[in-house]
Amino acid sequence: MITTRTRSPEETLALGRRLATLLSPGDVILLEGRLGTGKTLLTSGIAQGLGIAGPVASPTFVIARVYRDGFLPLVHADVYRLSSILEFEDLDLEETAASGVLIIEWGEAIQDAVSEDRLVVEIEMDSETDRTLRFVPFGAWRERSLEGLL
Repeated sequence: MITTRTRSPEETLALGRRLATLLSPGDVILLEGRLGTGKTLLTSGIAQGLGIAGPVASPTFVIARVYRDGFLPLVHADVYRLSSILEFEDLDLEETAASGVLIIEWGEAIQDAVSEDRLVVEIEMDSETDRTLRFVPFGAWRERSLEGLL
């Protein structure tokens, strides 16, 4: 596990860009944290790092957005509004993101339904601008270096 802090939205974006350099096709990232902690902001930084040109919008009301214009496709999902794991499984998001990266906000709700090879990012709001982020690797992620995030 790696723990780091960001002190501004710009630092959170930069951390996302650094995380993007560690990603490979088929990677799954679960984001955990209360409303307003910066899950979509971190995803925006990841998208920038993947070369995605447009802005990243929260997928809360559409469940998932797909961005294909980067070095790797990005599937950005928000499972907050789903009422069951079965609803999540019906979306078949891991298959959709097989050639790219799958990022799921509120990932703790469906962690048993995704690959055991995943990176969990726990985000805590310390103040209006400060965040503590913990990167917790599972499965094959335990063999990968996260040192580039520091």
